[in-house]
Amino acid sequence: MRKILAVAAAAALALSLSACGRDTGTPATGGSASGAVAAVKGTIGVAMPTKTSERWIKDGDNIKKQLEAAGYTVNLQYANDDIPTQVTQVQDMVTKKNQLLVVAAIDGVALKGALKDAKDAGIPVIAYDRLLRETDAVSYYTTFDNFKVGVQQGESLLAGLAASGKPKPWNVELFAGSPDDNNATFFFNGAMSVLKPKIDDGTIKIASGETDFKVVATLRWDAATAKKRMENILTKSYASSDVNGVLAPYDGISRGIIAALKGSGYGSGGKALPVVTGQDAELDSVKSILAGEQYSTIFKDTAELAKATVKMIQEITSGATVTVNDTKTYDNGIKVVPTELLQPVPCDKSNCKKILLDAKYYTESQLG
Repeated sequence: MRKILAVAAAAALALSLSACGRDTGTPATGGSASGAVAAVKGTIGVAMPTKTSERWIKDGDNIKKQLEAAGYTVNLQYANDDIPTQVTQVQDMVTKKNQLLVVAAIDGVALKGALKDAKDAGIPVIAYDRLLRETDAVSYYTTFDNFKVGVQQGESLLAGLAASGKPKPWNVELFAGSPDDNNATFFFNGAMSVLKPKIDDGTIKIASGETDFKVVATLRWDAATAKKRMENILTKSYASSDVNGVLAPYDGISRGIIAALKGSGYGSGGKALPVVTGQDAELDSVKSILAGEQYSTIFKDTAELAKATVKMIQEITSGATVTVNDTKTYDNGIKVVPTELLQPVPCDKSNCKKILLDAKYYTESQLG
């Protein structure tokens, strides 16, 4: 009788564990829990911000493809950079009892209410590449080392300025990302950790005087907004001098800036385009780099980020120990969110093509 009872108890425990598809796991530096049961493979809600950026399309496609290959059903939604739409999409995922949510937020704070509903329903939430702020409902975060991205942008800008042969002081202008995206602050602070000493010692001059994050931020990472601001800066501050470099945090912003510069005569008539940085290795910007226009970009392999996120989902839904490598950096105002950080890669005309082809991010025919 004792043996029968023991077998029955073990079976009940296994059934209980196998039904626990919403267990958030335990933050750890790696490995998996001994004796973890197979993942319960339900529907994973994936909320992406927009299709106006090439990278988010790649992110969504990569996550969906990898999750489906692992046996999950995927509810992939894009919000077209409209906050109320994303709130509604996340609420619908909760109502439909999606097993787990992966959220790349438009606004890191605006989803607090919907995320509370997710937590109350026992649904784990992974913040994807953009930190969800002011909520305790976010379980984990997968992203790249965002401060390092900014450092690499600052270093690339200095390298390009040095290679340009232009005399010092170099005239530089600063652009930052969207103020409602937590990553934008990391990018800017990383870049300024490199550039501010050069500003302070006179190596770099900011002719517009615009250096505060709130002033140089670009709402929604919008290229048209960046283009207009660059046009205004050129009119106001460069009537009798040339701009030598521009810190741009994202390729779409970079292209807007370059359009403004070309409209003012840069890139023709012997007037060289300034050194312009970027991020995300978007195809149009990579072609611009190869053509000698945009100077550099930061490559973040979204297939690898999707892979890390899918691995995390499998660990959560199987009750395994969740793999993270940073438990100190990403404080969202309520909690420090356990994070899996990936490494960004800077690239310019000298190495961009090889890096992207080796990663199978683009094909030779796409790059031309």
